[in-house]
Amino acid sequence: MLALGSDHGGFELKEQIKEHLKNAGVEFKDFGIYENKSADYPDIAKDVCGRVLSGECSAAVLMCGTGIGISIAANKINGIRAALCSDVFSAKMAKQHNNANVLCLGGRVTGPELAFMIVDTWLGEEFLGGRHGERVDKIHMLEKH
Repeated sequence: MLALGSDHGGFELKEQIKEHLKNAGVEFKDFGIYENKSADYPDIAKDVCGRVLSGECSAAVLMCGTGIGISIAANKINGIRAALCSDVFSAKMAKQHNNANVLCLGGRVTGPELAFMIVDTWLGEEFLGGRHGERVDKIHMLEKH
């Protein structure tokens, strides 16, 4: 199950991605916001990332205006590896090399067609493990400092 969340800056893109995922047969839960009103991206990141960490959802896509704020907030949460991706190659590497469990997008800077390709690529890739697993382990060690 994929979790979705956005603040007001990412709301429109989230709604478009929901339709894309429905059409692709991808199961997801939308954790808000549910109308285009001002919201604080740290609150959205905390809620949605908590769903990933609890196992309620296997991964998440988070959106704000640029994707920067929500990715910074998400990465403050131990166990979250959020990747802000604005191109398909970065989305592929985020999953293959970094085992990113959260994809972040900017609703005001990424058009819907590109966002669909980024999401599809990220969802379709697998973590390669090996030397990349060792590096992800080192990332988790940084959380202990």
